[in-house]
Amino acid sequence: MAVTFVGVRHHSPACARLVRRTIERLRPAHVLIEGPADFNGRLDELALGHDLPVAIFSHHRDGARSHLSWTPFCDYSPEWVALVAGRAAGAAVRFIDLPAWHPAFADRRNRYADAEQRYAEVMDRLCRRFAVDNVDALWDHMVEIEPDDRLEERLAAYFDLVRGEAAAGEDDDARERDEDGKGERADGSEGEGDDDSAREAYMARWVRAAMADAGDRPVVVVTGGFHRPALQALARRPAKEAGWPEVPAPPGGATGGSHLVPYSFRRLDSFTGYQSGMPSPEYYQRLWEDGPERAAAGLTTAVVARLRERRQVVSTADLIAARTLTEGLARLRGHRHLSRTDLLDGLVAALVSDDLERPLPWTSRGPIGGGTHPVVAEMVAALSGRRVGRLHPDTPAPPLVHEVDAELERLGLDRPGTVTLKLTDPVGLARSRTLHRLRVLRVPGARRDSGPSTGADPVLDERWTITETEDRLSALIEAGAYGATLADAAVAALEERTALAGGDVGLLGEVLFDAALCGCADLSDNVGEAIAAGIVSASDMDALGRVLVTVLGLWRHDRLLGTAGSPLFGTVIERAVTRLLWLVEGVRGGPAPADLGRIAAVAALRDALIHATAPLGLDRTAALGVAGRVAAQAQAPPDLRGAAFGLGWALGETASDPVRAVRGAAGPLTLGDWLAGLFALARDEVLAGPGIQDVLDDLVVAFGDDDFLIALPALRQAFEFFPPRERETIAEALVSRRGLRASGRDLLRGPADPILIAEARALEDKVDRLLAAEGLA
Repeated sequence: MAVTFVGVRHHSPACARLVRRTIERLRPAHVLIEGPADFNGRLDELALGHDLPVAIFSHHRDGARSHLSWTPFCDYSPEWVALVAGRAAGAAVRFIDLPAWHPAFADRRNRYADAEQRYAEVMDRLCRRFAVDNVDALWDHMVEIEPDDRLEERLAAYFDLVRGEAAAGEDDDARERDEDGKGERADGSEGEGDDDSAREAYMARWVRAAMADAGDRPVVVVTGGFHRPALQALARRPAKEAGWPEVPAPPGGATGGSHLVPYSFRRLDSFTGYQSGMPSPEYYQRLWEDGPERAAAGLTTAVVARLRERRQVVSTADLIAARTLTEGLARLRGHRHLSRTDLLDGLVAALVSDDLERPLPWTSRGPIGGGTHPVVAEMVAALSGRRVGRLHPDTPAPPLVHEVDAELERLGLDRPGTVTLKLTDPVGLARSRTLHRLRVLRVPGARRDSGPSTGADPVLDERWTITETEDRLSALIEAGAYGATLADAAVAALEERTALAGGDVGLLGEVLFDAALCGCADLSDNVGEAIAAGIVSASDMDALGRVLVTVLGLWRHDRLLGTAGSPLFGTVIERAVTRLLWLVEGVRGGPAPADLGRIAAVAALRDALIHATAPLGLDRTAALGVAGRVAAQAQAPPDLRGAAFGLGWALGETASDPVRAVRGAAGPLTLGDWLAGLFALARDEVLAGPGIQDVLDDLVVAFGDDDFLIALPALRQAFEFFPPRERETIAEALVSRRGLRASGRDLLRGPADPILIAEARALEDKVDRLLAAEGLA
């Protein structure tokens, strides 16, 4: 019995043709394919008749980690061709790789992630030897545009060279440990072996089992070419167990599963960040279907059509020049047919006359960077293609898909258009929560155009735009990893965001607000503990203040969203107040422009202490102590000292007379910033306090011209804390104090910007002094 190992590059048309020819020629008893072994019982789902590309989506969640993984297939994927050709030949077809939940895939979201990335030094050497930019151009040069004769030999030489003798020797040692149970083992337990070794040891067990079962009939094994040398060596070893290998089971208590999802060329393209296979999938689809000459011609037409859609002029002369250049490049590079890079380089030379600020995207791997020339970006998009897979109607789907479809139909949200939702209406609130749950699950098709943005926002309606999108089904299936119902899935997604946020209180605040919008305010105890821990360790006063504003508003008022009096939100308020008081007392600094975020954080403290002290048992005495100490701390910034004094005044207690405190802050470098803190915290008290406005008037009038010019910007900012009507009241008092016949409104409506007037006056004074010094006055 013979075993034929076909080493492939994932999503390679040439490799797919080789796999098909090999299976049709040998008509093997078994076709073994690199793919998730735990999906073997459901291979019939792959044969339902889908429009490709599609993918097997796998998800896993346990106490230690959460992992998502995709195994994608398109028409020219060698693994897909092996499935189809193997069935047609009457072979028993099986996947033989470890399940996606296994620790061997812990760092990979894509099963078919390119092994070239793990052998970069060898690949760089090969690219230099063949004078090409990267592994994609090298592969096209050696494989895709060359005739298929002796392809298997070329592939074997390529993969053996890339894997390398030294690496292969090290891998053999690791696999020996895996076989003996001393490395990372195929049963899912962790050891010292590397990820490839664990996978190859497991796949080799399937190969040996197939050899024992096939008798005199051949066996075909289709895997990534980098696994081929190791599997050949391991298959020659005697089997240590009889029968087919067991599929490893996930750890106890874990949840997970696999489903087919529609995929798209956009997600398959390495230019958008995909980790495996080939870039420009539309090009390789045409190469698979039509061959290199027709593929190049068809894509030239597609590029021109796309550019003309964008109103880019492409003349007949441009096309003639492009064809001449591409054919010349192909001949210069020794290509019998136009390659993908020949086509792209020729089109750029003919159609782009500007200087290029960035290297061409196809000279490297990975997503296109910012600043790419728009014509170049359109060329890349044309070769990427717009194809989106479609699952057969009989394909099983997770419960969430059916629940969402039924819920959207029940709420009248299953048709495209614009909807306005009244949050005061129970039906409107239910529709809003459904759309927000889909939003936090990143399911496309609904965009919120307006609505409340913070817990203190009085907006009572929302406007949404609902659209049809081809990505919706795949996103819904993938969201099914979070839960069987929309509410459960949204809670799980919010819990995941909480874990990822760590100590970033800004992100934690967003989670809490989204929880309120989703109607999921009662998150799990773990989430509450995580958020509380994040707040306890927070060092960003601005962000923590914004969180407190949002959560306090939701806790106080939002019976509408169901968060009023929420125990979780109450806990967040308690922790935020305690942490903010600690942070406020630790700030040091000299005169500097007022920090409005810091002032807003102290204002949030004031509101919490006024409205939540009794129900939550906040320590008002401790807060007053901090306010008094900071207000008297000469090393604290002026804006914070003013805010601290205002905090104590707003809470009904001050350590000193307000008039004396204002006089103590006098000085052109400090007065305006100190007042900004005071006005933000105690605006009503300032307006009602006797003598405050008079002493401010006296202090400002006493400034010399230069000092007044220094103080003016900060003073203007401080008085911005008063709304227009209150500023007019202050102006009326100033006019009345001077016995003038004018209104406060007249004073506020000066002929020009006050700073401009002051600067002009200072300039005039400077000129006068210079003239006098030169005897020219």
